Amino acid sequence: MTARNDAQESSAPDARPGHRSLAGRTLLLSGGSRGIGLAIALRAARDGANVAILAKTGEPHPKLEGTVYTAAEQIEAAGGHALPLVGDVRHDDDVRAAVDTTVGTFGGIDAVINNASAIDLSRTPDVDMKRYDLMADINVRGTFLLSKSSLEALKRSDNPHILTLSPPLNLTPEWAGRHLAYTMAKYGMSLTTLGLAEELKDDGVAVNSLWPATLIDTAAIRAMPGGDRIVQAARSPRIVADAAHAVLVRPARDCTGNFYTDEEVLREEGVTDFTPYSLGAPEDRLVPDIFL
Repeated sequence: MTARNDAQESSAPDARPGHRSLAGRTLLLSGGSRGIGLAIALRAARDGANVAILAKTGEPHPKLEGTVYTAAEQIEAAGGHALPLVGDVRHDDDVRAAVDTTVGTFGGIDAVINNASAIDLSRTPDVDMKRYDLMADINVRGTFLLSKSSLEALKRSDNPHILTLSPPLNLTPEWAGRHLAYTMAKYGMSLTTLGLAEELKDDGVAVNSLWPATLIDTAAIRAMPGGDRIVQAARSPRIVADAAHAVLVRPARDCTGNFYTDEEVLREEGVTDFTPYSLGAPEDRLVPDIFL
């Protein structure tokens, strides 16, 4: 468990591995000012976790709700301890500062959640190379950099986790053929999971990926043509948040190298009814997510 002040420690429930709680533990999460990242942060906050959020949005965005500061307010209101960090996972100095500030504030890091991601589903002739570079830099390099920069702190935790929001490595040609640039960027994140899980298995650091089984209601989906209609066949980000929580409380040495879906994790936890996560469409009308 990472260090906290005496007042925090005395009121926190027992958060040892296996006690199914993130109380008193410290999470460093990229891109958590809205959407799935914020949902994961709020689920941890309800346990009383320390949540550091690294995101670019320090000022209100003209088209997107939420900043790192409004997210921090929600985390505190939910019962957690928030650390808003304005920065970009593409920039080495920002990531190093985020890790150092998180350790300095909370005493360590127990879990890193690689949530920041850029998306462009264009086919190859239509991909602007600036968008290609953006996806490669945020998705692949950012995931690698934040994970790499946190390793020293994670190895001091008694239950360290790296969890990346990326899909299973499905090499069916369909996925590369539909949107090659995006597929390469997301699979780069998943290759980071595959490699780090093997590299760190003797250190006891769990490294896993998590991916939704269906579309999730996010700003990226709503921004697409017809997005408001599409999300009616999606689920709430809460399902991914609940699945992430279930992974992060598992003993790290018994849980690494997995490419989970949210449904798979929750079924392992005994959940059989997913209708509370739906936004209106019946279960058989939900749209499966890509890469599955």
